[in-house]
Amino acid sequence: MDPLSDVLRSVRLTGGIFLDSRFTAPWCVTAKITAEDYLSFLSSASQVIAYHVVFEGRLLLSVECEPPLVVNAGEVVLLPRNDLHTLASAAGLEPVSARDLIQVSPDGGLARIFHGGGGDATRLVCGFLGSEETSNPLIATLPRVLKLDLHQVSSWDWIEASVRFAAGELAAGKLPTSSVLSRLSELLFVEAVRHYSSTHTDHDLGWLRGLRDPYVGRALAIIHRDIRAPWSVEALAKAVALSRSAFVERFTALVGVPPIRYLTVCRLQAAKQHLRDSAKTVCQLAHAVGYESEEAFSRAFKREFGLSPVQWRDRG
Repeated sequence: MDPLSDVLRSVRLTGGIFLDSRFTAPWCVTAKITAEDYLSFLSSASQVIAYHVVFEGRLLLSVECEPPLVVNAGEVVLLPRNDLHTLASAAGLEPVSARDLIQVSPDGGLARIFHGGGGDATRLVCGFLGSEETSNPLIATLPRVLKLDLHQVSSWDWIEASVRFAAGELAAGKLPTSSVLSRLSELLFVEAVRHYSSTHTDHDLGWLRGLRDPYVGRALAIIHRDIRAPWSVEALAKAVALSRSAFVERFTALVGVPPIRYLTVCRLQAAKQHLRDSAKTVCQLAHAVGYESEEAFSRAFKREFGLSPVQWRDRG
């Protein structure tokens, strides 16, 4: 059982590649994902994760109040909260807006940037992951910048082939299927989070510490494997071989909320997704996410989101 994989599958992010950037030193740009970049893939996004895959050369990435980060060819850097950031060939250069440099393809292919002073070359592909959910514990826990050496992950060959395939198709005016782009973007995110979780041990990792804990991580995996199951605190505690009091104390300390509250939020977030994506009745949805009655589900939904399930669906 892999708790991290089970929980990551529940995040439901949609991703894509939108820009092929080619720079020659000296160069320096500021960048931030906007709705203009993801509208071809996602109608709206409450949360956006920006990422850059460096294929050639190197760059410095800077976010306000954070030390500059060197990113080399074969590495990906992700910004889980889509902070405004600076990409440069060296420190101390005056930046220009990357958006002002974008050349839109006339045939609908991949947008491009060609910029710089003619020196050493750097090439990167820029992408995003977006979610319409207003919050989830995973993204809230991550740092402002994540970096991953793709050569160190087992899926590097697939990632490299997929990026090159998608970029080639877009450059030729063909749009690869959204499932290919989403799968690629999701895999980059999963590998980066897995690496971060496995290599950081400081006390403030918060929710990710729960995934690493042998008892709480097992409980999180159980919950996410089937949120419809009629779990009680006693049943979860028994499943992970802890007493009720020890389990509640451990779960709450690591995750930040008690186990049943966490389960309730997961169910209601899943219900929102079903309301958007399916034509199921409210009664059918109630049972699909683990409620025994439509009334109990509707009360819980309105208490959490301020609207009844019907009102929330009609608003969309």
